[in-house]
Amino acid sequence: MEKQVLFAGFGGQGVLAMGLFLSHAAMSSGKNVSWVPSYGAEMRGGTANCLVTIAEEEISSPLTENPLMAVIMNRPSLDKFEKRVKPNGLVMINSSMVDRTPDRTDIEVLAVPVNELAEEMGNPRGANMIMLGAYLEKTSVVQVEEALEYFPVIFKGKSERLIEANRKAFMAGVEYARTRM
Repeated sequence: MEKQVLFAGFGGQGVLAMGLFLSHAAMSSGKNVSWVPSYGAEMRGGTANCLVTIAEEEISSPLTENPLMAVIMNRPSLDKFEKRVKPNGLVMINSSMVDRTPDRTDIEVLAVPVNELAEEMGNPRGANMIMLGAYLEKTSVVQVEEALEYFPVIFKGKSERLIEANRKAFMAGVEYARTRM
């Protein structure tokens, strides 16, 4: 069965990086994957989103109008994409940047204050990794342990300090999901 997840937010929030990380982690665990990025011409501060499709079997089309899940990092993205999520789907929101809950009652909504958590850790740029960790813990689309093994690959060429900061942020999201959701 195919699972599609939409990651959406402002450029600069690491939305495309979350999708790319998930894509690579899923591939390394033997799944078929597609990653379709979309961003405005203005880049940082503009809109950004990507659609990741993960499946055991071959993927017939990398596009869908109605993903099963959405990871929403800001209010404009919730306003734009909330209606597209399939009934009985999942919407995870960054409650630090989204000041309302979804209007729909036919989806599961999980809120994570990722910006506050990142600030508490002293790693404000780690908000996307916190959200990705919480997402994987709640959905098991890719096992957390498999994703952790992939950090040196996805961050190849980066300093060990940066890799470790991202790993800690990721695990903070996993822990948040385990204990508070």
